[in-house]
Amino acid sequence: MSTAISASKDAKDKRTSKNNSGKQPGFLERMYNGESGLQIVPNRKKWFAVLIGILVVCIAAILIRGFSLGIDFEGGTRISMPPTNGANETTVSETFEEATGVSPQATQIVGSGDARQVEITSERLSEEQIRDARSALFDKFQPTDVNGEVTEAAVNDSTVSESWGDSITQRMGIALAVFLAAVFIYITLRMEADMALAAIICLVIDLTVVAGIYSLIGFEVSPATVIGLLTILSFSLYDTVVVFDKVKENTAGLFNSTRSTYAEQVNLAVNQTIMRSLNTTIFSAVPIISLLVVAVGIMGVGTLKDLALVQFIGVVAGTFSSIFFAAPLLVVFKNRRKEYQDHESRVLRAREGGYSEDSADSSSELPAENAAVAREVGVENGDTAAFHPNSANETRELRRVSSPNEHHGAPGEDTGRSWRPGM
Repeated sequence: MSTAISASKDAKDKRTSKNNSGKQPGFLERMYNGESGLQIVPNRKKWFAVLIGILVVCIAAILIRGFSLGIDFEGGTRISMPPTNGANETTVSETFEEATGVSPQATQIVGSGDARQVEITSERLSEEQIRDARSALFDKFQPTDVNGEVTEAAVNDSTVSESWGDSITQRMGIALAVFLAAVFIYITLRMEADMALAAIICLVIDLTVVAGIYSLIGFEVSPATVIGLLTILSFSLYDTVVVFDKVKENTAGLFNSTRSTYAEQVNLAVNQTIMRSLNTTIFSAVPIISLLVVAVGIMGVGTLKDLALVQFIGVVAGTFSSIFFAAPLLVVFKNRRKEYQDHESRVLRAREGGYSEDSADSSSELPAENAAVAREVGVENGDTAAFHPNSANETRELRRVSSPNEHHGAPGEDTGRSWRPGM
């Protein structure tokens, strides 16, 4: 047995010597391999404090400033025409106000090339006011239609009633409620009720943050914004479920071992999936940014811009919530339950005693000399060792009880990782 132990030790020393001569893995490489050791869950109180601050600002903005609702929600009149003969935002706005006596809410140029239009949005006008506005704009700018003919038909108008906007809002609320209920039921059946509750809370957080940003900056809310908002909820949910799926895998058989606490395994799961979350965010944000460039730079302000803008904000917010809030919130829920509190106490006692229940042999008591030897080699609390002598003259083996978030092994050594991003 002594020969076998010596051979095993020599082989390990050779691997360690070989790996020590190699290049130290960088932070991004460790992050990719799930070994970055970021203390996200242990620092959950700090993240919750940041979250509370963000939510206070967002809710205050919503209550004080409100939203800049588009014509589809508030109702109103929209008039558009080609920008010919010096027609621009200023001149068209002045002409419109002189003809109707109403100040336009917004005047902007949308589209590009031959499809460019000067668009005026105002409160709902009467039929007489619309006729006066169209006549005044035609007389001053002589716009042309698609065939190049000068005609008053080139000045277009549309009116939306307030009731139509109320109908959109009501349907959005119903769709959101059904979506959240379906999500909660699915995650509860597929995983756990605590995970479902944490995921739903994070979705509500994402909604509040996006709404707060729209209110604070004054972005216009349109039907495209609502569509984009429902889209980002599914993205945020996907990212959260990926983390929770890894948590469920890591914590299988948790109570049968005293090697780690539930919080430590959740933090390990976050580290193992963080690179996948970031990669998903990057590859989702790139086409959205491209869509924003096309919408603003080529096609002008419009539906595409509203859709891309809310998606971009939501993707970023959803990534942060799934990493920094969903998993820590799950730990808070679990730690309120007695079985998880008792298990954490057993883990801490095992570390103080220098052994773990799953690694102990048939002997229920450790020799007193082990504690003295552990102190001699400088083993700290949380990284304690138990020495199990094979015989009076044989080498004693060191058994560690430490956090699963700690990186074991020499730099570059494959320590038996069972997961990689994308696998």
